[in-house]
Amino acid sequence: MTVWSRKNGASRDRLPPLEGEEGPFALLITERAVRRLYAVNAAARALGLFPGQKAADAAALVPELDTADADLEGDAAALTALSDWCVRFSPAVALDEADGLFLDITGVSHLWDGEAAMLADLLTRLAGNDIPARGVVADTPGAAWALARFGGESTVIAPGGQTPHLAPLPVTALRLDETAAAQLPRLGLTRIDRLLALPRGQLTRRFGPLVLRRLDQALGQAEEALTFRRPPSPWFDRLVFAEPISVLGDLVRAAGDIAARLCARLEAEGRGGRRFELTFHRLDGRAFPVSIGLSVAGRDARALTRLFAPRLETIDPGFGVEIVTLSAEGVEVLSAAQGRLDASRAAMAEEGLAALVDRLVNRLGEGQVWRAEVFESHVPERAVRSAPAIGAPASDGWDPDRPRPIRLFAHPEAIEVLARLPDDPPMVFTWRGRRRRVRRAEGPERIAEEWWRRPVDTVRTGHVRDYYRVEDEAGERFWIFRAGLYGHGDVRWWLHGVFA
Repeated sequence: MTVWSRKNGASRDRLPPLEGEEGPFALLITERAVRRLYAVNAAARALGLFPGQKAADAAALVPELDTADADLEGDAAALTALSDWCVRFSPAVALDEADGLFLDITGVSHLWDGEAAMLADLLTRLAGNDIPARGVVADTPGAAWALARFGGESTVIAPGGQTPHLAPLPVTALRLDETAAAQLPRLGLTRIDRLLALPRGQLTRRFGPLVLRRLDQALGQAEEALTFRRPPSPWFDRLVFAEPISVLGDLVRAAGDIAARLCARLEAEGRGGRRFELTFHRLDGRAFPVSIGLSVAGRDARALTRLFAPRLETIDPGFGVEIVTLSAEGVEVLSAAQGRLDASRAAMAEEGLAALVDRLVNRLGEGQVWRAEVFESHVPERAVRSAPAIGAPASDGWDPDRPRPIRLFAHPEAIEVLARLPDDPPMVFTWRGRRRRVRRAEGPERIAEEWWRRPVDTVRTGHVRDYYRVEDEAGERFWIFRAGLYGHGDVRWWLHGVFA
């Protein structure tokens, strides 16, 4: 069965159990050392058998029952493959138990000229692959779930019109727990319309909060969160071919065409994306996704096509590709404002660097290209870390009130210093055999080791450091610190970095 919802989620594909079998047939599982029926076909159901029934009882009632072990792992793998196949209809697909899928079709049904045509296309394709299914399009996942399983036919429910369709359904269509599903019918509350007639407070006191929450979710009065295999995105486009394509040049042209369509939408909204996924859907149902990332959010269709082109050589078109989809992630607003007179020159340099980074990352892999990023830490050695080259920076940069050298040594280098006691900066220091006289100095800036961490290089540099920014007579500037305090043990001087 297939369940679709316009809000919060979307489609669900359930494979009805073995409807094509001629005689009674059931799949078995073992629960707590007891063999039970997992799924039954129509013939077995007509004879009174049902899922969850003990296998021994079923065999006593229907001696001619044919059985086989259920392959739960295989079913899960098949459902996962089906969810990936459904990306051609929506980028947001969520698994539901062992036999269903939710698809969020918000904003994509226009690609099929309407929800009805979209649902019909899905069901036709599933039937062509020998997958019986039933689908419903509704405002909420709960309503779509209930009507697809208990409504009897595939349909599209008008926006806001789910209540009259839900009213005659059994209460089990609300996805209740076992206790509520067994207790409600014993009290005569067999249908959803009878629950709607009860006072809400009384309903919660008698049966707990789940019944009311499921009812509100189905009616659209409460939100329901779904776990999608991929984050839902409205930035999605689809290209269908009259005849399947298989030549590499055609794949590249298709990538350019669909990139132009999606980028036109992004430009109209003043936005750009940081990651794009292009998926080729073959005639046999297999999907081949190709992803690229951008170091700076963009929407240049030609640039995207150039990044996609080298990776399309790995696509196996088989008997042909019939559909291409493209989705954008990390979409953000692109500002067109010019802050300074020289902003255009800076932007050109930035764009040139970003294009180089994009080519390197998408050719070599994201793990092979990185950039330095400021990290919040008191210890200078820990204040910088490597970060993926693609992605927004985690911070704005260094604190301007605490400048740091452009080149920070991995390990501070010992120096000999002549300085006034107790806290004056160096007057003269010797580094790498060269004596330097200090002309200007600023400091100290005291930095202590982070007590919650193991001290870094404690034996060599001590727990407390007093840093000075100094400039020698040649105009070179250095970052120097004193480890330790005069009168409190050994005091040593170190050079930790150089400024431009």
